[in-house]
Amino acid sequence: MKSLKVLFKTEMILTIRQFDSVFFGVFFPVGIILLMGFIYGSKPASAQANYTMLQLSFGGVVAVGMCATGLMGIPLTLADYRQKKILKRFKVTPTSPIKLLVAQGLTQFLIAIISAVLVFLVAKFAFNFSIVGSVTKFILAYLLVLVSLYSMGMLLGSLAPNMKVANTLCTLIYFPMLFLSGATIPYEIMPRGLQMVSDVFPLTQGIKLLKGIVIGMPEGDFIFQFILMISITILCLLISLKYFKWE
Repeated sequence: MKSLKVLFKTEMILTIRQFDSVFFGVFFPVGIILLMGFIYGSKPASAQANYTMLQLSFGGVVAVGMCATGLMGIPLTLADYRQKKILKRFKVTPTSPIKLLVAQGLTQFLIAIISAVLVFLVAKFAFNFSIVGSVTKFILAYLLVLVSLYSMGMLLGSLAPNMKVANTLCTLIYFPMLFLSGATIPYEIMPRGLQMVSDVFPLTQGIKLLKGIVIGMPEGDFIFQFILMISITILCLLISLKYFKWE
């Protein structure tokens, strides 16, 4: 436990120094919620809606932090450690490579949680935001989507032999999901054709789940999203374990 604590502290310092994960994982989503708050304020999502546009967008904004840490932070770090033979070196030390991976995962997880909390606090105190549905259910759904995205990041990190390949894979997956899943541009204002493209992305379905809970829709309307998130998590983790290379 002591070695894991030391590794976690080290990974956190290294991540903060790189700043990319902190910027895209924390400051970027906070900036988005501020922008949406100033644009929409307390404006209803539609003439018939009993919830605001900000409430409808909240689930997407908190997903930005998950996306940055899970689909960029984790796979790029794993590929970098593999390329620099860091994982290989850990094999001959008392501290196992598994502990290094756990420490890195906890680091990215903490950044994502900080991001979500800050987004909520800004929305609440600056724009009078509130979650219509169950806060507990939202937290559980958030963790489910987070774990699902992190499993995808682990898969990318497992398949990428070096940083060049990892950068390519992450770019091809991260940016389309970031901009077309409803995380930065509200899904509801997209043209129908673009919505059909967006529906292909797992993150889109995860954001639909989060949005539905925020605005108080019945959980039964999102059984497909629950099953999809769980299935993606299991599938990605199984493939990662099968094909993961320490060196």
